[in-house]
Amino acid sequence: MEQRHLGRTGLRVSRIGLGTLTWGRDTDEHDAADLLKTFWEAGGTLVDTADVYGDGEAEYLLGQLMDGLVPRRDLVISTKAGSVPDPDRRVDGSRGHLLSALDASLARLGTDHVDVWHLHSYDPATPLEETLQALDIAVASGRARYAGVADFCGWQLARAATWQLAAPGSRARLASTQMEYSLLQRGVEREVLPAALDTGVGLLPSSPLGRGVLTGKYRGDTVPSDSRRASEHMAAFVEPYLDDTASRIVDAVTTAADGLAVTPLQVALAWVRDRPGVTAPVVGARNARQLAAALSVEALSLPDEICRALDDVSAPVHRYPDHDWSTL
Repeated sequence: MEQRHLGRTGLRVSRIGLGTLTWGRDTDEHDAADLLKTFWEAGGTLVDTADVYGDGEAEYLLGQLMDGLVPRRDLVISTKAGSVPDPDRRVDGSRGHLLSALDASLARLGTDHVDVWHLHSYDPATPLEETLQALDIAVASGRARYAGVADFCGWQLARAATWQLAAPGSRARLASTQMEYSLLQRGVEREVLPAALDTGVGLLPSSPLGRGVLTGKYRGDTVPSDSRRASEHMAAFVEPYLDDTASRIVDAVTTAADGLAVTPLQVALAWVRDRPGVTAPVVGARNARQLAAALSVEALSLPDEICRALDDVSAPVHRYPDHDWSTL
């Protein structure tokens, strides 16, 4: 699998990442082992997890698999901290909480360092410089090799990245940001992507297949029994992308796939993988068969005319102040 630099850093990662959101909950140890082995054998390196996935079970399971199935040195492990199961405070970006959470992640993973450590969300209740200092301490102490953020909007990302760049050598520059990005969700193009490109931060898109909708599995009234839409705790996650606008985009993706003799999944994933500023979409497959289907996109590059057609049908509406004021 082709390797790409993560943002403006020397770290190289596979241009498709493996997500572990369902590990330890819907994905058991046997399926997780099959997923990791399939990914590794295809040349994949970037494995993304978080301390809250499966209440820590995803990290623990990954650590167990690295102990015997796949060598730790062959993987780029990314984890996240900051989200907390507290209805009154869903994010804790305090230095104390973050560093304690990192130590707990390392214990579950069974390793002395993670390759990329992400802040899981922006915490408005904690001074940003305190939150970012946790990243500096983690990198300086060797517990994390690189640092990033997740779910920061445009101004938050620009502020954080610029703060880190203001003191080179003493602050860890941001290597990456994780945000949802697909043909069904192009909101990051408004401010997040421009900020990331300007500050040298690589984008790791989550839900690159539009929460599964872009595979075409939900066309018409179809609801596969093993799909997220059929899952009691995941149906609400899929529901926002089942409207008429999404249907038109899925139809266009399917038409493009038919013309190229490939699958809608391959078309949708190739489109987001090769967007400017994107380093590696993170794919969360349920089983090895689904993952193999996603990894088969490696050989596909979409023709320019297909990209333009998909761009047009999925174009988000950005008005003031994004458009040139003279055209308003």
